[in-house]
Amino acid sequence: MSDMPQKSTNVVWHSATVTRERRAELNKHQSKVLWFTGLSGAGKSTLAHAVEEELYRRGFRTFVLDGDNVRHGLCADLGFSDRDRVENIRRIGEVSKLFVEAGVLVLTAFISPFRDDRMKVRTLLSSDDFLEIYCKCPLDVCEERDVKGLYKRARAGEIKGFTGISSPYEEPVDPELTIDTSSMTLDDSVQAVLELLLKRGVYSES
Repeated sequence: MSDMPQKSTNVVWHSATVTRERRAELNKHQSKVLWFTGLSGAGKSTLAHAVEEELYRRGFRTFVLDGDNVRHGLCADLGFSDRDRVENIRRIGEVSKLFVEAGVLVLTAFISPFRDDRMKVRTLLSSDDFLEIYCKCPLDVCEERDVKGLYKRARAGEIKGFTGISSPYEEPVDPELTIDTSSMTLDDSVQAVLELLLKRGVYSES
C-alpha cells in the first residue's frame, strides 16, 4: 500500500482470492514494471511500443503507459512545474502497481527527470518488480530528431521548464539496463530488453 497520508476514513483493505501469483500462473509470465526514462526524443515511446509488440506476439499481457497519453486523462489537470511532475510520476507509480497486481507487464515511457521520483516508484513496488531502462541519447541528437518540435520551441523561450534545456534531467545511477538509442538499432534495443526479462525470470523459453 502507498505511504501517502491516508485522508479517507472508514476504509478497510480487502484481500482478493485471485492473487497475483495465480494470475502469473495463468499468464505463464511474471508481471513487472519496465520503466523507460530519458530525454524527450530519446526513443522511449518507440522502444516501449516495439517491445510491447514483440511481447504481444508471444502471448503476454501488456500495457504501455505513455507520458503524453496519460496527460489526456489521468493527469490532464497537471502542468510541467517541478511539483506537477512529481505528482505525475506518483500517479503513474500507483497505476503501475495496480497493473503489476493484475498480472500485467506494464511499460512506462516518461521522461521522469528526477532520480528521487523514480526511486519512490521503485520503493512502492517489491524489490525486483521495477526495471529501470535508461534510453541514453545525447541532447544534440535528441534536438536533431525533435519529432514534436518541442526543443525548437524551448530554445525560443516558448516552453518554460523544458527538460534538458531549462530544467535538469538526472541520469539513472544504476539502472537495470542502459540502451544507447543514438547508436543501437531498434531491433537490437528490443532484443536487449527481452534478454533482461529472460534473465530476470519474467518468462521462460522452455
